[in-house]
Amino acid sequence: MVSNAAAEIVAAFGSHDPERYFSFFSPEATFIFYSSDRRLNSRKEYEQEWAKWEQDGFQVLSASSSDPLIQFSRKNNVAIFTHTVRTKLNSGTEIITTGERETIVFELQEGRWLAIHEHLSGDPTFS
Repeated sequence: MVSNAAAEIVAAFGSHDPERYFSFFSPEATFIFYSSDRRLNSRKEYEQEWAKWEQDGFQVLSASSSDPLIQFSRKNNVAIFTHTVRTKLNSGTEIITTGERETIVFELQEGRWLAIHEHLSGDPTFS
């Protein structure tokens, strides 16, 4: 189920478990983050970016999801998951909490829902 896959992504991210986190993404997945100056064109690119962040002290301390919505394609092999996410993290220099809105596009691949695109933007209601 898509809801389970989405929950697993949030849980793995929130517990700073990159191996498990990245296992829910297709190798061809793309990523757009408002904090990045470019699109990441594969899971491998994101994994490399994550490793750089960790070298600077980055660590996710917790993450929570709210206001989920799942929409399916007509063929039911693509799903769009949107939600609001709150993340507490160590940036390497300080502990911060972020408020963001996220879209994750899932595709049913060999009986498993894998994320093929993630888009993260700041939540204007977060203060």
